[in-house]
Amino acid sequence: MKILLVNKFHWMKGGSETYYFGLGKMLKEHGHEVAYFSMKDDKNITTGDKEYFVEASDMNSKNITKAFDVIYNKKNKKKMEEALDDFKPDIVHLNNFQRQLSASIIEPCIKRHIPIVFTAHDAQAVCPAITMMDKNKNVCNKCLGGKYKNCIKNSCIKDSKLKSLLGSVEGNYYRNFNIYTKKINCIITPSEFLRKVFISDGKKKKKIKAIHNFVDMKEYDITSELGDYALFVGRISKEKGIMNLLKAFKNVNGTLYIAGDGPEKDEVTKFIKENKMGKKVKLLGFINKQEVIDYVRSCRFVVLPSICNENCPYSIIEAITLGKPVVASAVGGIPELVIDNVNGFTYKYDDVDELIRKMNFMFENDDIIVKFSQDAKIKSNEYSVENYYKELLNIYNKIKETK
Repeated sequence: MKILLVNKFHWMKGGSETYYFGLGKMLKEHGHEVAYFSMKDDKNITTGDKEYFVEASDMNSKNITKAFDVIYNKKNKKKMEEALDDFKPDIVHLNNFQRQLSASIIEPCIKRHIPIVFTAHDAQAVCPAITMMDKNKNVCNKCLGGKYKNCIKNSCIKDSKLKSLLGSVEGNYYRNFNIYTKKINCIITPSEFLRKVFISDGKKKKKIKAIHNFVDMKEYDITSELGDYALFVGRISKEKGIMNLLKAFKNVNGTLYIAGDGPEKDEVTKFIKENKMGKKVKLLGFINKQEVIDYVRSCRFVVLPSICNENCPYSIIEAITLGKPVVASAVGGIPELVIDNVNGFTYKYDDVDELIRKMNFMFENDDIIVKFSQDAKIKSNEYSVENYYKELLNIYNKIKETK
């Protein structure tokens, strides 16, 4: 089978890209031929497979014509036509394509009767601001059902009325032209939580399949240590709950390593300095995949204090696969991965006091770390490449038969 993989970034920016490149590797290992469709960028990874690139989009352009390219980009449509005619795929598998690539790339697939699978790595299909949070960083579902005026009213996208208006227009375009409900043949959600959100928004239940993300177990077949530090891996931003974590750690008897970068880095650095936490909190900055694996392997537990509705964080799956317990907020799809008091602890959203208690307990009890670690390794079997491939192949075969 020939599969064209689509994602707006062709470098390791985040979870969507981890999946995108991992998907290509998995499909090739099972005898399929893959090609990639993305944006040009100096950071792009060379795969050795066919690659088709469009010009990078300027998301901050003040040119109104270029601004509307995020909804429908004619140049990207033409490039997709060329890619389809050259590669002749049996399936087009979309990942993060909205805005930079735009809905225009759907039409050439429909015209050529090529079935489309879409893995929804976030909530953009139901929330113009993507995170399902308002500008005050409170969990929000007011836009469900196409009520995008709430996004404009509250300036949810980067606190900008104009960007929120554009995001709302984009949302209405996708809804009015049935992009998700009719033109895409199957939507994969990496969590049951997101599947239920999509259904509540009006997406067709029979078209949505929840499958948790996967990891290559061979890459994580490493003996772990009973470490002495907690580890946060991810974007240093408000929605990830990084400030809650620091506030909690003032009252935790242990050490915290923070791996990542993001818009709150300066505030984090300032907080650590003002509260004289330099000896107990270490900022690692951005680190590569192998370094992440090494730090996870050597930590005591991983902590994810998100205040947004997480989907299926790779940081949790990777920790579990390495046999590490996780302390995480009970939001979004997290409780599907971290089973409270089995392979870690979950705590009530935004409850700093409970986070303090759970982390102190983890630092004080070696026996619970050992128990949680054993259960984590058992649960990690759910996220194998083989399990995912079987589910995905069923989807591919089914939508090919119905076209």
